[in-house]
Formats: sequence, C-alpha cells, structure tokens
Amino acid sequence: MDRESMRRRMIESDQPWDMIVIGGGATGAGTALDASARSYRTLLLEQDDFAKGTSSRSTKLAHGGVRYLQRGNLSLVLEALHERGLMIQNAPHLVRNLPFVVPNYDWWEAPFYGIGLKLYDVLAGRHDLGGSHLLTREETLERIPTIEKKGLRGGVIYHDGQFDDARFVLALLQTAVEQGATVLNRMKITGLTKTDGFVDGVIAQDTESGDSHELRARSVINATGPFTDSLRTLDDPNAGALIRPSQGVHIVLGRKFLPGDNAIMVPHTDDGRVMFAIPWMDRVIVGTTDTPVHEIPLEPKPLKEEIDFLVGHAARYLSRDPTHADVLSVFAGIRPLVGSAEGDGNTAAISRDHTINISNSGLVTIAGGKWTTFRRMAEETVDHAAVIAHLDEKPCLTQHLNIHGFHTHSREYGDLAEYGSDAPKIIALVKKNGKLGERLHPKLSVIGAQVIWAVREEMARSVEDVLARRTRSLLLDAKASLEVAPRVAELMSRELKLGRKWAKNQVSLYEKLVSNYLP
Repeated sequence: MDRESMRRRMIESDQPWDMIVIGGGATGAGTALDASARSYRTLLLEQDDFAKGTSSRSTKLAHGGVRYLQRGNLSLVLEALHERGLMIQNAPHLVRNLPFVVPNYDWWEAPFYGIGLKLYDVLAGRHDLGGSHLLTREETLERIPTIEKKGLRGGVIYHDGQFDDARFVLALLQTAVEQGATVLNRMKITGLTKTDGFVDGVIAQDTESGDSHELRARSVINATGPFTDSLRTLDDPNAGALIRPSQGVHIVLGRKFLPGDNAIMVPHTDDGRVMFAIPWMDRVIVGTTDTPVHEIPLEPKPLKEEIDFLVGHAARYLSRDPTHADVLSVFAGIRPLVGSAEGDGNTAAISRDHTINISNSGLVTIAGGKWTTFRRMAEETVDHAAVIAHLDEKPCLTQHLNIHGFHTHSREYGDLAEYGSDAPKIIALVKKNGKLGERLHPKLSVIGAQVIWAVREEMARSVEDVLARRTRSLLLDAKASLEVAPRVAELMSRELKLGRKWAKNQVSLYEKLVSNYLP
C-alpha cells in the first residue's frame, strides 16, 4: 500500500467514483472495504493519518459490552457479540480471546454478576469464547495475584476479545485496496461540490503537496467520527448537532501491577462506568473515563482529574498501589456519541447504538456505534449509499472475508505476530540487513525493519505514524518512544529521501506530541 501509487490512481481517474468515503478510522475503513468488496469504485480520504483519532485510542477490546447488558440494551449486546465473533474469525492474527475476572467484595455480587454473565454467554451463541463461572477466593487470587485481598470473597470469570485497534484499521484498509479501493491519508476535505443542490463530489487538499483536487462521486459518505458535525455543517450551515462528544482516558502501567493472562473488570465506578485493567503487549491498560467535552481537537489532552481518577481507582483494586510516577503513558480519545445536546451531562448514559443520517443534499452520514460493530455499521451505510447513488444492488460480502494478514497461528512470529502473513516479509528485511533486526530501545520491542516496512507498505509518513500507530510505542512507553524518535526519523528520511532537515523537524514535532502522553 504505497501513497504515491494511490495518489496517482486518484488523480488519473477519468470517471466519477461510485463512493467517496471521508474518514480513515474504523467506520470509514470498514465502509471502504464493504463498498470495494461489492465492486463499487471506492475512494477513501483521511485528513491526517489512518486511525489518528478515536479508533486508535480505545480500550483495545472487541466486546459485546457488559455494561450495555446491565442497562437492558440486549439488541446492541447481541449485535456486538455476533460481530466480535466475526472479527476473531476473519482476523485471528489481530484478535484474541482474553479472560476477565470480576472480583466480588459483597455477598450479592457473585450471584448478581454470575447470572448476568451467563446471559452474556447465551447471547454470544455459537460465537461464545468460553463459558463464565464463579471463582472461589483462592481461584481468584490464583488468576489475579495482585488483586486487593482485603474483603475479597471470590470472583466471576468470563471471556471477551482483545485486539490492536490501530493495526486493525490498517489491515481493513489494506484489504480494501486488495478489493480495488483507493485510499489516501493527508487529504483534508475543504468543500463539497453540488449539482442542482445534490452532493456530487468533494474538494480535497493534499496537505503534503498543498495541491487541491476536485473529485466527483455518485455518493459521498461522512464517516468522520467526532468531526461528523463539521462536515455536516460544510454541507448545510444550518445543520443541527448530531454528535454529543465525550472524552475517554486510559493510563498505561508496567506488568508488575497485573502479571498473568487475566484482565480485571470492575462493573461500577464512581462515574457509573465499567473500569478495566487489561494486560496488553507486555503492559497494563487501565480505563476509562467519560467526560463530556465541547471542543474536538485532533489531539485531545487528558485532564488531571481524569488521570487522578484512574490512578485512584486502580489503587482500590490492586494490592500494589500505582502512583502517577508509575504511569508509562496516558492517552485520550473522543467518543462520537449520538445524543441530544440537552441532558444532565452524563455521557456515560448515552446509548452506543449507531445512526445513519441522509441530508437533503444526499450526504450520507454514519455516526455513533462502537468499535466492535464497525462491520455491521459499514454494511448498512453502503446499502444506503448505493440507493442514493442509483447503483446496482449488490450483496455485502464482508461477513466471511479474511482481513489482510490473515494467519491462524501467527503467535509463532513473536513480537511480529500482529503482522500475520506479512511477518515473514519483515523477517526477510532483517535477513538482508541484520542491523534492522536490532531493537531500537531496550524498553520497546520495535525493530528497524518495522520502520522500513511501515514506510514502504503501510503509508507511514511521519515519526508519529510509526511510533503512535504502526508500532504502538507511544502508548506503551511515551518517554522511551521519545528517546527512539531520532533513530526512527533517520531511518524514515533515508527511505523517503527527505534529508536531515526533515528528520530534525520530525523529532521536534514528536517532542511536542509526547508531552500530551506523559502524566
């Protein structure tokens, strides 16, 4: 997947696209894949980097949503559990089964959560990942030796899915390209074109070259997540707000706080959310918060009170109390919730169902939803867009479509497991140049070959692209990622033939970014 070839394909197209998808996150990538798999001519445009926003800042769970079960939204849970099963089926190199323990400290918790999680198992049906059951106090401590022991009565174990969100988006886009789609990052939408009041294209600026392009389409799809209303206003200045944004923050700790292969799920925190402590890539992710916000920056900043909240709650349930000094990284994302602008300010209570909106000019907007249901959201969106575009009806093919890198036993590749079938190609780079196999930092697993691969095959255009999303180094250890940035910039500048000045500027930009990830 090479940006220059994608750019040429976009420029040289001499007929309107069937669909132009705006937004390179989970929903946009899923929509582009669905459309291209149906053989619709598809172009996806992303203003920054793929998965730059919310889609790379999740809790890394492919799950049905236990808390939606608590609120009685069985239809959403049922749909999400079905889609969770398809994610594991179609991308086993990226999604895996993860056991969760719900610790019990009150007498009523074991029967209450035990019954609820049995219903969770039933709703999963044939996509069940493993039955839930009660644990004794001793069994709970065996699975979570660092759980707070005072008052512990036992626990309940259940199973859900875990994945790397940013790399999943990338794999979706690579699959879309294999199905015939054209995808481009660094393409900012500056306007919509219309004929007789109907949207028939976009004006997009290539932020690398500065060139502006007018691109025609039979249907334009707004899949921009938190930025949904900005594009809707571009279409209609009087469009009302559809999105009620909420910020979610996670902290990352060392594995000493949660050794082993089991996660912790706390069903009810002070703000009414579920809290997770999850082993991920030799780290522990603790999250999340739910804070209503009014501004939607491309790079959201965690609030001090959000970090305090997570550190404090982690200390309640872990025998080794973490402090702010133990936090390796902290990251924030904006949830594009669909809800009324009025209310009590509690965004945690807003439904995670999605909605499709079609404006008077024919702009198709897909908003809301949750990561796990991206495929179903994409299917419905393409169905609507095809009608708007007067295209021949074609069935959705993504339920049983293998995602790029599909590999049923990729764990044999160790730190390269999530590359799936691409892993041997990265290993081949190391065989040609042994230095590319050396770790760039003792606290990070990233090697030079991954940087080269990211540039050549994954459209990485900046140090941030590589360290934040292609390798996840920024999330795993912000300080260590900063220390390795000069080496990454050097490797990238050689590969892109951009010189030392570019590399130096990249390191400077990355320094500014990292300050948001340090507590």
